[in-house]
Amino acid sequence: MDQSRVTVCLPDMPELVHVGELPANVDVVLVRAEPEPLPDLAGVDLVVPLMRIRPSLLEVLAGPPGRLRVIQTLSAGADWLVGKVPPHVTVCNARGIYDGPLSEWVVGAILAMQRGHIRARDAQVKAEWEFFEPDELEGRRVVILGMGSIGTAIADRLRPFGVDIVGVGRTARDGVRPLADLDALLPTADILVAMLPLTSETRGLLDARRLGLLRDGALLVNAGRGRTVDTAALTGELQAGRLRAALDVVDPEPLPADHPLWALPNVLITPHMAGDSPSTTIRCFQLAGDQIRRFAAGQALINQVPRYLLE
Repeated sequence: MDQSRVTVCLPDMPELVHVGELPANVDVVLVRAEPEPLPDLAGVDLVVPLMRIRPSLLEVLAGPPGRLRVIQTLSAGADWLVGKVPPHVTVCNARGIYDGPLSEWVVGAILAMQRGHIRARDAQVKAEWEFFEPDELEGRRVVILGMGSIGTAIADRLRPFGVDIVGVGRTARDGVRPLADLDALLPTADILVAMLPLTSETRGLLDARRLGLLRDGALLVNAGRGRTVDTAALTGELQAGRLRAALDVVDPEPLPADHPLWALPNVLITPHMAGDSPSTTIRCFQLAGDQIRRFAAGQALINQVPRYLLE
């Protein structure tokens, strides 16, 4: 595109300051939280949606064809856009923004489960001095299912602990095994880290059969998408005490208050916040600003999401 005027749509929130200065040829439309009325969006070229502020925003933009050409998400995943993006619209995600905090959460969750922090905390709540010998992390095999930028960051942070890391990706590449090898790898895993995006290929991938391939006492860590795991099958394995789990994502979300997962001692649950931090939010808006400046200058955008992930 040439450097004619472009219009971008941004959420009206304090963190917007981190977008930075925009070129003179950029007009900005601010969207406030519901129930404030939506402004006229017919002339918007690029939108940065924040769905907790305005869940209906994309439904409006995905309506009758307008000028919209780019959706820049503030999330690493794009599964919430499946079936909602017209063919002429490019989606860019926040790849790389969440690598640090998400990998910290995964490492912390593994250590908390392996070294007995969760069990000790449960005993602390009951004021019980319960001696036990927790397991070690060194020497254990960690299979990382989903070797994108986050999976790679997790592997980098785990290696100093002396673990044997096996990466699994959609296709084979240097140092990464193909998804076709998963069934053979599951029985060898002491810890399985699931960092999968949600697609037709990954939905329910960790079903009862594959969970059954994991060895007794194995730890499942899921910080990818909840629907990649069969919740009922996982709950059964956890209730039987055969597996352990650290879950930042579940199916359904939010997890109902009466769900049996809450009460199990061999489970750590956090509310889908593994990648979140004040610094993450700042980096997201800085990325949005960089993308807007690229778009306004007619330059190629980074982090473009493959079309198969949107269909």
